[in-house]
Amino acid sequence: MSFFDSEIVRAEMVEIHELQEDVYENFMKFPYMNNADRKHHIDQLSKLIEKQKIVYARLSLSDDPDAKEMKENIMQSAASMGLPANVDVGKLFDQMTDVISHMKENNS
Repeated sequence: MSFFDSEIVRAEMVEIHELQEDVYENFMKFPYMNNADRKHHIDQLSKLIEKQKIVYARLSLSDDPDAKEMKENIMQSAASMGLPANVDVGKLFDQMTDVISHMKENNS
């Protein structure tokens, strides 16, 4: 069975897509949001990063060629956005989680 044939993986990918849509749709509105909407946006962003981190870890552990290809695509996308090639994407997720924690502290 392919990595992406797993019902769990497919459900996670759908949820990531939905969270991305929500976060991206409201990204530019953040400075104008009230506190409750900011908290919701930060919570959605936190969920998104955590799910992406888990899927990336699963991709990294998989021997499936499709999973390896997706991981490589993620790394290439990160490099095209300026991330140095030697940076561990998993650590990048950890740093993003730290930033979100600070956002939560500043918006509580």
